[in-house]
Amino acid sequence: MSRGPCTFTEADVARACRGATKAGLVVHRIEIDRAGKIVVVTDKPTPSNGNDASQNEWDVPLAGKAQQ
Repeated sequence: MSRGPCTFTEADVARACRGATKAGLVVHRIEIDRAGKIVVVTDKPTPSNGNDASQNEWDVPLAGKAQQ
């Protein structure tokens, strides 16, 4: 009795986890169903330099120079 074809690989799971982490999310857990659907459950986003997520990264250096 065989298990049947594998619907996902370890690389698929690692890729999904890396993508979520690169997007600034904290991976809380990963769920995989029998069909091979991978769901990444995340926690709160990681803070990035104390900047607001809606703020443009170029606004911070320009605002600092304008005040000098």
